[in-house]
Amino acid sequence: MSGPVRISLSDERRRDLVEALVDFCAESFGEELSSYRAERILEYLLSRLGPAVYNQAIQDARGFMLDKLEDLEAEFYEPEPDERDGDQSRTRSPST
Repeated sequence: MSGPVRISLSDERRRDLVEALVDFCAESFGEELSSYRAERILEYLLSRLGPAVYNQAIQDARGFMLDKLEDLEAEFYEPEPDERDGDQSRTRSPST
């Protein structure tokens, strides 16, 4: 991928986050924050924290998927008959 990842939010999500920032400032600091200021803070946080959080989420998802892929063979492996020596009762292991 070329260039920086641009994190975009839907209008609804952006409104919810701005409202949450306004509420947070009022409850935590007793400060009234305008929607305009909350929007600017959100933009700043997205530009500064967004890429690091995004990259960590990608690393976490990658690790999760690799773990699941490693479990795939053990979980769903179906033994095959070993026909080389004519003995149908023996099975081959995944490594053979």
